[in-house]
Amino acid sequence: MNYREIRRKTPEVRIGKLCIGGNHPIAIQSMTNTDTRDAEATIAQIKALASAGCDIVRITVPDMEAAETVRIIKEQGITTPIVADIHFDYKVALKCAEYGVDKIRINPGNIGDDDRVKAVVDACKAKNIPIRIGVNSGSLEKHILAKYGAPTPEALCESGLYHAALLEKYDYRNIVISIKASTVPDMIAANRLLAKACPYPLHLGVTEAGGAEMGLVKSAVGIGALLCEGIGDTFRVSLTADPVKEIDAARKIINALGIEGQCGLQIVSCPTCGRTKIDLIDLHTRFEAAVKAEGLENIPVKVALMGCIVNGPGEAREADLGIAGGKGEALLFSKGEILCKIPEEAIIPTLIDRLKSFKHTKEAFKGDLA
Repeated sequence: MNYREIRRKTPEVRIGKLCIGGNHPIAIQSMTNTDTRDAEATIAQIKALASAGCDIVRITVPDMEAAETVRIIKEQGITTPIVADIHFDYKVALKCAEYGVDKIRINPGNIGDDDRVKAVVDACKAKNIPIRIGVNSGSLEKHILAKYGAPTPEALCESGLYHAALLEKYDYRNIVISIKASTVPDMIAANRLLAKACPYPLHLGVTEAGGAEMGLVKSAVGIGALLCEGIGDTFRVSLTADPVKEIDAARKIINALGIEGQCGLQIVSCPTCGRTKIDLIDLHTRFEAAVKAEGLENIPVKVALMGCIVNGPGEAREADLGIAGGKGEALLFSKGEILCKIPEEAIIPTLIDRLKSFKHTKEAFKGDLA
């Protein structure tokens, strides 16, 4: 998917070394689940997330003691952009800004009067720190909830705009907005409304999505639907699981969408039928394991594993590399062109060798396998 052609136009927002919005890549986020007061554990998890491919890490900062971890993170030279998640206490936001946090997640309406909102805005302006407004179905203001009677998409959108207006009053527009709901259709509808109503970059996510399996399904539906419409500049797959699993889930969504320049290895495979003379299910499982073992997941290549010649080079013509299974053998093909026959036991080694040879051009897959 050429996301640039359909993408909603937004201002660019810089978060530390990274930019979101504009024409910048979709950024993947996660959040630590350590006690932030434990700097060592928190930093270890930030590093683990970054190693897995996380672009931005959010940490909860409930008090001044936790804010000291922000100072330690910055003193240790960690370059992964850090977002301080703050509720109610504006002084904690000021301290995080002082320590050089890369973004602050706060709802201006829940930190007190105008003087407090202005103090946070002034601190963020001084260091060019963006503010992310975070709205979800459990955090709606009483007057908005009374107006709509429930956390409807319209109510969620109005809440986001309400908080943005509190910042705009002080000529502050370095804003990212996030509207999340645990109900996928509501999350989609609310973000569609928001995308039309404001210019700011949007952070997507289905909140309280569930465990690793159901959370991925719900997030893929909600986040994926919006990205297919060009809505969204960054997202988090929220799972009741190790946060590192959120990054793997996010990469799967990016890959499934085929976002140009961001997707890694894509495997196309048929569901098998009576024509299949090769154990394609086992082959698929072993090939995925081999790709992971060789660290080839991020190569931007499409590989087809097809059960027979009927579903081979024709249906999988778009694949950079593929096999069509037969009895004890397979046809190797690239972009619909048959290259040669290979024995069944050579399928995975051959595919892995070809992937390893990939450098800068997909033409690397062409040629004879004598």
